[in-house]
Amino acid sequence: MQAFIPYGMYWSTPFAKWQGSLANLNALPLAAQVGKQALAARGFDLDQVDLAILGLTNPQKGSFYGLPYVTGMMGIDRVTGPTIQQACATSVRALQMAAQEVVCGTARCALLVMADRQSNGPVVYYPDATGTGGYGITEHWVPDNMGHDPYAKNPMLDTGENVARRYGISTAEQHELKLRRYQQYQQALENDRAFQKRYMVDAPLSDSKFRKQTGLLSADEGIFPTTAEGLAKLKPVKPDGTVTFGGQTHPADGNAGAIVTTRELARAVSKNQGIEIEILSFGMARVEPGYMPMAPAPAALRALDRAGLTIAQVDAIKTHNPFAVNDIALARDTGFAWERMNNYGSSIIWGHPQAPTGMRAIIELIEELVLRGGGVGLFTGCAAGDSGYATVLRVSDALRA
Repeated sequence: MQAFIPYGMYWSTPFAKWQGSLANLNALPLAAQVGKQALAARGFDLDQVDLAILGLTNPQKGSFYGLPYVTGMMGIDRVTGPTIQQACATSVRALQMAAQEVVCGTARCALLVMADRQSNGPVVYYPDATGTGGYGITEHWVPDNMGHDPYAKNPMLDTGENVARRYGISTAEQHELKLRRYQQYQQALENDRAFQKRYMVDAPLSDSKFRKQTGLLSADEGIFPTTAEGLAKLKPVKPDGTVTFGGQTHPADGNAGAIVTTRELARAVSKNQGIEIEILSFGMARVEPGYMPMAPAPAALRALDRAGLTIAQVDAIKTHNPFAVNDIALARDTGFAWERMNNYGSSIIWGHPQAPTGMRAIIELIEELVLRGGGVGLFTGCAAGDSGYATVLRVSDALRA
């Protein structure tokens, strides 16, 4: 048995900027509402779902109940499953778990819901009666964890600088890549956003209690206009560094989802029965402390090896690239030119909500392969803890399989 993604049975909202249009909305009710509406619009019957997986990195009110809370709000309150938290790798981990369940026969149709909100992250208080004065520890979930890895003892920014130093990557080369990624994103906006409209759905806007809809978020929010001249004016964030604000991504809010199922059911519910999307393999890696942007390459090579493929057989690559150095290091380690990666954009342009980031990239990878008439696609990206996660997909003619 194999695992498949039915063509068109996936979606992503636009990504909203930090403290933007989605900042006041609990990510779980929002994702439930969006997912239910997206699948209904695609004619998918939720009663077919017998497993669901929630991806969530930043806690929301009610997230103790996790996946059962979300499926309850979606009207399938007899469907259960786990809640996954693996920072930027959450989507790929959830995809692998769903594929394993389908392959093992413990599930026939899995629903993946990836939901996160970087804005207005929680402030967590850990009581400690033995602390000085009996006071506990307060953690600002998002900025404190971006600013300090408790194991590697460095902020995320330092991982970008460490890899830039090891690979000899200059600010100019990082800016060259960023400009290329911005130009690729512009291709997704052509013809009234024709590419994005192949998968993107509106996010309803309301007050924080979801009492009355006040509008729609229909396109990405917070994209920074990028020019060579503008990038050249930016100085590195660290006095002795190379990474500027232009050479990295920005925090965002949003959600995404997909169906993973058997070949037979995938064909039955696909928007186009002539398109087959097969999940081939996964790969995970962890590199030395403080070198996170190096991790996507070994993860990708392991995934390819497990699929019995080489990098030369890959037709398209999408990455989660919080730093420009990610793609440059990946290109040098694999031989796949960075100019060919990330057609139609990537997270360094449209932002990083955490859990949904990888899912959106995988969805765009599928659509790119469909437009080129099929082929092998690789998604890879780094994640907190100096780790990387990758998956390999094949898009082909289902009627010949």
